[in-house]
This record gives sequence, C-alpha cells and structure tokens, in this order.
Amino acid sequence: MAFVGSRAGWGAPPTKPRLRYPVVHRTGGAARAPPLLQVGGGSSAHPCSRGRRVRAAPGPPVRSARPAVPPPLPGGLAQGPPLAVPPRPRRSERPRPETTLPSTPRGAEPYHVRSGGGTGRLGARELKCRRAGEAGSSVMARRALKLASLAAAASGIYLYGNKFLDPNDFGVVRVGRAIATTAVITYDYLTSLRSIPYGSEEYDFLKSQVHLRSAERLRELCCANRGTFIKVGQHLGALDYLLPEEYTRTLKVLHNQAPQSTRQEIEQVIREDLGKEIKELFVSFEDTPLGAASLAQVHKAVLQDGRTVAVKIQHPKVQAQSSKDILLMEVLLLVVKQIFPDFEFMWLVEEAKKNLPLELDFLNEGRNAEKVAHMLKNFDFLKVPRIYWELSTRRVLLMEFMEGGQVNDRAYMERNGINVNEISRNLGKLYSEMIFVNGFVHCDPHPGNVLVKKCPASGKAHIILLDHGLYQVLSESFRMDYCHLWQALIKADMKRVQKYSRRLGAGDLYPLFACMLTARSWESVNRGIDRSPVSASEDVEIRSNAAAYLPQITQLLNNVPRQMLLLLKTNDLLRGIESALHTRASASSFLNMSRCCIRAVSTYQRSKSHSLYRRAQISLTEALSLWQINLYELFLWLKGSQLGNWVIALLSRMHHSMY
Repeated sequence: MAFVGSRAGWGAPPTKPRLRYPVVHRTGGAARAPPLLQVGGGSSAHPCSRGRRVRAAPGPPVRSARPAVPPPLPGGLAQGPPLAVPPRPRRSERPRPETTLPSTPRGAEPYHVRSGGGTGRLGARELKCRRAGEAGSSVMARRALKLASLAAAASGIYLYGNKFLDPNDFGVVRVGRAIATTAVITYDYLTSLRSIPYGSEEYDFLKSQVHLRSAERLRELCCANRGTFIKVGQHLGALDYLLPEEYTRTLKVLHNQAPQSTRQEIEQVIREDLGKEIKELFVSFEDTPLGAASLAQVHKAVLQDGRTVAVKIQHPKVQAQSSKDILLMEVLLLVVKQIFPDFEFMWLVEEAKKNLPLELDFLNEGRNAEKVAHMLKNFDFLKVPRIYWELSTRRVLLMEFMEGGQVNDRAYMERNGINVNEISRNLGKLYSEMIFVNGFVHCDPHPGNVLVKKCPASGKAHIILLDHGLYQVLSESFRMDYCHLWQALIKADMKRVQKYSRRLGAGDLYPLFACMLTARSWESVNRGIDRSPVSASEDVEIRSNAAAYLPQITQLLNNVPRQMLLLLKTNDLLRGIESALHTRASASSFLNMSRCCIRAVSTYQRSKSHSLYRRAQISLTEALSLWQINLYELFLWLKGSQLGNWVIALLSRMHHSMY
C-alpha cells in the first residue's frame, strides 16, 4: 500500500501504516472497510486526531498511488481506498463537536457527522473521552435526581409534620383550586342545558340541579381557600332575594364554617402587635373562641385589673392573601364573562376591593363603633361595646365583653321573657335612623353580629350591635332620592316610584328594582306594600323570579350606585331576621320608615332654605305628617288589642240596635 504525503511537509511515517477499528461499508452485498492511516505510531490522521508534525526528509515529493485492487481484510471483507491526509486545521478552524449517528454496527468505529456535511470516524481516544463524558453526565443526572427526590420527600414530611404550615397557604395551591373550580362550574353550565328546550319543565329542573351543584362547589372552594373567599361567599349568601335560592341556601352555612386560628398563631399576632405575651397581658385567656369569622376570631379574657374583655384577633395570613385573592377573583370573573356575556358580577369584586381593606383595619372598626354609639345615643335600648384603645392595633381589638342570644333566636327570647315584636320594632327603628337620617349604615347585621339581652335591673330588652368594620356612608343626594323612593313605595305612588328609581340608576328596570327593594311582587307593590302581609306563595314567587330574572338583576346591580349594593344586602339580612321572628312586613316597620323619611327630607329642606317663613312652613308640614302617622299607629294598636276588639264590638252592637 502506498503512503500518501503532501508538499507542505506533514511528514512520512517511518513504519508501514496500520489499520485500527475498521468500519464496515456494505455495497451491493460486498463489504469494504477503508483503512485509517497513522503517522509513525501516533494518533490517527483523521481531522480530529492529534498526530505529530514531522518535517519531511529532503528529496522529491512523494506522489500518491492507488493500487488497482486493495489487499483483502480478515473475514473476506473488501478494503476500500486509503484516505488522504488533509492539512491539520488551526484550533480556531477545527469543527465543533458533532452528532454521532446511532446506527453504527457493534465493534465498528462510529460515524462522525461533520459540520461541512460529510462523515468521518472518531479516533479511539476521542471515542473513549466522549463515552466517559456521557457516562459521567448520566451519573451526575442520576445523583441530581436522587437528591431532588430526597429533598422533595423531606420537604413533604416537614410540611406534613409542621403545624404552622398549611398547603392552602401556598399561592399555587389556592390559584389552582380556584381555576379548577371555575372551569368545572363553567363546563357544567355549558353542557348540561345545551340540548334541553328553554322554558320547559325539564330545563327548569336541570337548571336548578346545575345551580345546586355549582353552589356546593363554590362553597367547598370558599372553605378550602378561606379568608377573602369566605367573606365573598357570605356576601353572596346574604342576597336572599337577588340570587337563586340554591346559591343563597348553600352559601349561608359559611357564617358557621369560618376557620379558626391556632393558639400559636394567636400568640404570634399578639406578640407582634402588642409586644407582650398573653400571660403578661391577661389573668386568663380562653383558648376556645367565642366566635370565628372569615377575617378574625374573638376570645374572652380578663385583664390584670379584673375587667372582662373580648379580644378580637385577625387571622395572621388574611392580610397577605387578601389582595392576591381579589385579583384572582377579578381575573376569573372576567374570563367567565367572556363565555357568558350576561354574567355581570364585577360589582362583587369592586365592592371587595373597596371594603376589604377597611374591614382588615381594626382601628377603623373601633372608630366606627364609637361614632355609631354617639350618633344613636337617644336609643336607650342600643348597646355598643366600649373600645380599649391602649391595647388595640390594626390586627388586635380589645372591647367591653357583652353577651346575649342571637337576634333570630325566637326560642331564646321566649325563654327569657323578651318581647319578639318589640325587638323587631326596635331593630327597624335603629336601621331606619341610620339609613334615612344619618346616612351612616352598619352593613353586616347577620344574626351573629346582633345580640339581644334582657337587663336584670330595668327589665328592658337591649340590642347589642357588634362587628363595626363594614359601614356604608351615603351621600346626601343619594339619601334624599332613597327617602323619596320609599315614601312613594309606601304610598303606592307609581309615578314617583318610576321617577326616583330612574334617578337611582334603575332605568327601564324600575319595576324589578321596586320588587328587589321591598321583596314583594309587582302586584303587591301596586296595591301597597303596607296593605297586606307577605304570603307563603308570594315568597316562593319572589325567590323563583330571582332565578328567572338573574341576567336582569345582575345588569341592574351594575347600573345602580355602589352605595346601593350594601343597602340591598342589609335589607335582605334584616328581612331574614324578621322572617325568623315571624314579624316580616308588619305595619309598624313601615311606619317607622315613614317617620324617618319625613324627618330626613324636612331636615334637608330646612338646610337649603334661607327664608324663615319657608323653614316654619317645612316644620309645620313635618309635624302634621308625623301626627298622622302616630294617629294611624294608634288605630292599628286599638284594632289589634283586646280593648280595641271590645270597642269595635260595642260600636257594632250600637249600630245594629239603631237599625
């Protein structure tokens, strides 16, 4: 075999070239393996090899010669032509590491794909280094996988055994759960009613089932994510006459399923905010809370000076999670609105954005409590706990301890000799004064926040108002329009009902707006809401209409002023209390509202009048209107009393005897 040299003087081997790792080439059934030349006894002449540079000996250049028939290889394989030895490229010009073809016969040298598109073969050292590198990478990958598995297992065991860490507190868990629940509810509404004729009995039945399933999923989401989710769920559960009954009935239980913080979490909040341990501040501190809400819980304790107090402590993680939860709700509601264009519940997120930061500030709650106590000081039946400012912060509120039965517990009132009708009447007075006269409204009157108790000394029944974090301040123009609207509703003046409903943003939906405010049918509104009590059939009709007119209701809630939203919630909570006490739609409640509306409108008119004569005229009209209401109330009392029955019977006998 002839040696191939070059004019550049790469050198000639002193010994005969030898073959290493032959690669089998198969052509037409025959096989050939081109030899690989090696200079001296060094490395291969492949472009990636590292052979020695040898200066060529003086003499004529050696020309390449190719034998006609290459010598046979062992095993009967044909040998291909020898490879020419190209000039060794500079380091900067050497090809980058390339890909090895996977289909190389066992025992043969693997092909090497060059950057220029050709194929060659790797040398033994390069092949060995590459295989060693691949083996090292594989070992490193296995070690990394083992370490990651051990770290994950250790983290899981730590989280499972650590009482202070909860998987629900991780954002990815909360977000994932909310997205999954929203997707399932959306899919259920899209598919369950698709092939059913709208308006049929089957459609109504299936829609009720979908409402119920969706409400249960929403309740489970609120219980799992807690905090802001429970607060929003409670808000929805209070809208008895605005949402389908399946939702309100299912979400009402959230008032009793609020989470509780552990003793360690309570100690942490008190230590961070007050700078002392519980045992340094209190003689005794009950571990079991008196009540737990979505944002906080209340414990009974005794101060060092012997005063018994109620300690309201915020859940430690609510503050950090609230803004993220509201943003998540907003995104999910926007997505749902793209799928269901009639779905208009963005007002819910807007209310949460505005009100939640106020509710999380307990100093603001303390100021509200003192303001409403001063504002309603003329009502001797109202009790508001005193605030102890020296031990109160944004997350801890100390107040006077007061106890009693819930305002909707009729059995408790009967056991303790409390007049149910008197409680209902006083509660109506209280809220009519706040809404129509003062424009500063306690907007969370659920039964856990309104207690009743009979005073042992005086024998009078007291109403205890708790939880003053959520108040609505009404603007003067809104308050006047609202007063005029209720006066028109009580008098069944439909022209004025339409006028002031439109001024409050109801537009052409003013009949629906009137029904939402009064929780009465349109027929009862036209006849006069004080003329007849609410019947069971009418109540069922109102609740069924809430489901039938849900798109119109959501549209209306988006159009009315934001101040109206909390008032609607307050109205529904008060109606729920009256229903539990069986005093709903009593004439006395409408009379109290009428008195407050007359006083509020007269006060406003006097403030805008600069004429003494005009002011006197307004005051006289006010006095006459109030006197008429008092006279009508006396008539109703006589009609319902035993004395009134005797008087009516006597007059009836006299009438018959005369004729």
